[in-house]
Amino acid sequence: MENWLINIMNEFGYWGILLLIALENVFPPIPSEIILTFGGFMTHSSDLNIVGVILAATVGSVLGAVILYGVGLQLDVERMEKIVDRWGHILRLTKKDIHKADAWFDKYGPWTVFFCRFIPLIRSLISIPAGMSNMNFGLFLVLTTFGTLIWNIALVNLGAYFGASWEVIVGYMDVYSKIIYAVLALLFVSVVILYVRKRRQNS
Repeated sequence: MENWLINIMNEFGYWGILLLIALENVFPPIPSEIILTFGGFMTHSSDLNIVGVILAATVGSVLGAVILYGVGLQLDVERMEKIVDRWGHILRLTKKDIHKADAWFDKYGPWTVFFCRFIPLIRSLISIPAGMSNMNFGLFLVLTTFGTLIWNIALVNLGAYFGASWEVIVGYMDVYSKIIYAVLALLFVSVVILYVRKRRQNS
């Protein structure tokens, strides 16, 4: 995949970066770390410049986020209630659980959308619950753009700084991703355990 990404960026420049980052948001397995750091390196080996790479990556990222926000709008609370009515007994979910989650996102959604832009995988998927909770689109757009811009500035500049050794950053980002995934897995298990215990106490 790495060679494919690099070939597209070499051939299409800014437009290639924009397209790949948009796809990365919709299909998270595509690694943005490679796109951004190699984009930074390309500022030494092509006509691309750092500002242009950052802007192209940011536009692509926001475009992808808006697409997933739209997906979330189609999965609103009413539709989730219908899913729970049909499958809730298997998933051990109730309509009350859905409303609690929606209320939580209404309260903490803005901060969640912003800070999740720095977490691999989650940085893309967070746009879906934002849409599901009907988060104010203008606010979503501002926070997504701001968080994405910080992420892009950091990685593109690191790629430019390390130049031909840009893959060193990818290696460090891979370690960072694994640590984040491990922490998220532990948090998920903890939440499940607490949820099961609470259900048992209430039953």
